[in-house]
Amino acid sequence: MIPVTLAQVVADCNATTAGDTPPDVAREQISSLTADTRTVSGGEVFAAIKGARVDGAELAGAALSAGARAVVTSDPSTAVASGADPARVIVVDDVEKAIGALARANLQRARAEGNPALKVVAVTGSVGKTTVKDLLASLVESRGPVIAPPGSFNNELGLPITVLRTDAGTATLVLEMGADHIGNIDYLTSIAPPDASAVLIVARAHLGEFGGIDNVGRAKSELVTGTREGGVVVLNADDPRVAAMAGLAHGPVLTFSARGAGDVAARNIDVGADGRASFTLVTPEGEADVKLRLVGEHHVANALAAAALAHSLGIATAQIASTLSAVGAASPHRMDVFEAGGATVIDDSYNANPDSVRAGLAALERLGRGRRKVAVLGEMLELGEASLLEHEAIGKAAAQAGVACLVAVGEEARPLASAAEAEGADATWAAGPEGALRELDAALAAGDVVLVKGSNGSGVWKVADSLREEKK
Repeated sequence: MIPVTLAQVVADCNATTAGDTPPDVAREQISSLTADTRTVSGGEVFAAIKGARVDGAELAGAALSAGARAVVTSDPSTAVASGADPARVIVVDDVEKAIGALARANLQRARAEGNPALKVVAVTGSVGKTTVKDLLASLVESRGPVIAPPGSFNNELGLPITVLRTDAGTATLVLEMGADHIGNIDYLTSIAPPDASAVLIVARAHLGEFGGIDNVGRAKSELVTGTREGGVVVLNADDPRVAAMAGLAHGPVLTFSARGAGDVAARNIDVGADGRASFTLVTPEGEADVKLRLVGEHHVANALAAAALAHSLGIATAQIASTLSAVGAASPHRMDVFEAGGATVIDDSYNANPDSVRAGLAALERLGRGRRKVAVLGEMLELGEASLLEHEAIGKAAAQAGVACLVAVGEEARPLASAAEAEGADATWAAGPEGALRELDAALAAGDVVLVKGSNGSGVWKVADSLREEKK
């Protein structure tokens, strides 16, 4: 964050304070924002968010005592009752929106006063955006200091918190933009309009909220329309819904294709026995060979999207290829392959939709050739009326991929187990991750290859974590 006065924070939030603020207090410098009192070290503004378990307003006094200079809250009476100085209590209608306003103002200052090389790059898509974000963060390191979110900080709270980390030295701000409703990305781009952006794929995620895949596409297209005038938009030529967004761009369009039909493309794709792909990267500048450390052929498209964005920022093709060949999984629970108890585990348990589960099964099929294949598949949430048919289809796909033993987890995954069993797989169902672990303990043997995949809310990541502990 570019340091500003307490008075400027109040102005950025279009807010007031709970009490009269003396001039010397108003001039104090705010250096960062935190929503966690445990991270207060001095000079922060504390965002008093009301969560399911903790009301941040009740911790306002503790935050100030720990060194925070101000508190942003929509509940000033509770904040003051907790021991907070009213002169340091910034009163807003909505704390989350206030954080967004602070982030918007911080980025505007960074663009006006900070590193003249600063570029904001954003990624969206139903599948792969965190992987592309992580790859891109490594690709642009040569430009100078990089700010990128940990994991999937891609919503109305996580993104502005990331933007607030931008300071006067930042050369590249890499952002991931997620959506479960139309209008989400419009709001995120209003905070951080990108200089370059990429739309990866429109897939069957959040169908229950969106009401259909066409609305998923409409939501993702908001990144294209939200890109700054003249900014480069990178689009997946292999997805017709994404390719059709070219007409919405306000600047140059750069396409990528794992089938060889894009401005940035892959030729001679070969997937080894370890599940890792190698290919020739082709860009408008030239060609170079890549061997990915990421497991799964679907990562070729992710690598191409990151390469296209890096190319748009002036990174040389040879350097792009070298970096892509050196970078592994940076965020947890994303195609992380490890050994545990003599079995090989493919941990892709962060989240799931029908398309990403099929990609995981393809990786399992390839990595498990000649070995017994096991899958722990959690329910795919937010599919609405399509849930039954989509889970049944995945059950059939798992059996057809050669999964010998399957554990389905969560109520919506019951049809998945039934469909897999009907196709000849040994399938069981568990209500939650604890039951899945019991089933897995009884079934898993040395030499097996096991895929752990499911929506975050299914909790199957706990299965992966337990297996990882066994590794230790």
